[in-house]
Amino acid sequence: MSRVKILDKTFETSIPEAEILKHVKAVADRLNHDMKDKNPIFLAVLNGAFVFAADLLRMITIPCEVSFVKLASYEGTTSTGKIKEVFGINEDLTNRTVVILEDIVDTGLTMKRMVESLGTRKPASIHICTLLLKPDKLKEDLNIEYVALRIPNDFIVGYGLDYDKQGRQLRDIYTLVQE
Repeated sequence: MSRVKILDKTFETSIPEAEILKHVKAVADRLNHDMKDKNPIFLAVLNGAFVFAADLLRMITIPCEVSFVKLASYEGTTSTGKIKEVFGINEDLTNRTVVILEDIVDTGLTMKRMVESLGTRKPASIHICTLLLKPDKLKEDLNIEYVALRIPNDFIVGYGLDYDKQGRQLRDIYTLVQE
């Protein structure tokens, strides 16, 4: 296992890129099957989901659209619990199939807020697709249909996820080392 130091913390490889991509491919295959006649609009949540969204969307073979939304709820290693929409969606979602692409769902507060916000735009359906799910930390009752990987309640970086704005560019996912 390799280690990286980001700012004042040390992280150790927990999920290598090849394993991540294998799970992303499995999710893409399910989406290609389930959404084949729907022309979905994929809404990637920035900043964290950009790597996941890029890899996943290159594996999508059905007609679709892509857009981005930016929500923020983290500072350092903990959620602030206050979710603010930084910029939103310009597309008309009326009667559209919407697939939210998220990097990680832990408490579910951000995702609940996003689903509620999107629901006011009268989509035909809203589906949640996440790279990572922390089932032990989930506080909201959400229908998360597409999950690439379920992980323990550890703090992680890499593959789009950051620690205080650092580490998003790492190819693997790293877990915080308790020292």
